[in-house]
Amino acid sequence: MTWGPVTYAVGREKVREYATAVGETSPLCHDVDAARAAGYADVVAPPMFAAVYKAGAIGAALTDPEIGMDFARMVHGAQEFSWGEPVVAGDEVTTEAELLRVDERGGLRFFEFETRSVNQRGESTCVGRWTNIVR
Repeated sequence: MTWGPVTYAVGREKVREYATAVGETSPLCHDVDAARAAGYADVVAPPMFAAVYKAGAIGAALTDPEIGMDFARMVHGAQEFSWGEPVVAGDEVTTEAELLRVDERGGLRFFEFETRSVNQRGESTCVGRWTNIVR
């Protein structure tokens, strides 16, 4: 099963707010002039900003009634990311999510999803793997 595509328009203030919230102090994330001097078109999103632009697609997957995930019994199992091109303010990042597998082990159900995100030029920005466990 797949969900998406979901497109997220990356805003300069969202990048700055996220960077501040996670304690990222790099001028590349806050100062347009510093980012441009380093060769970027605008402020650069911290890598884990991926959780923001992937939220629409992975959220749709996790809450799909056909998946049947019991949130009252769910725990976060694992998360992995592989980053590609940096995301900067002004980018439009499109994400799709896919259910890779559902396994049962020891009375637990493991749900593994993959998200793939690309910018408006079709360049990969991030591939994510998400594992959720239902007790």
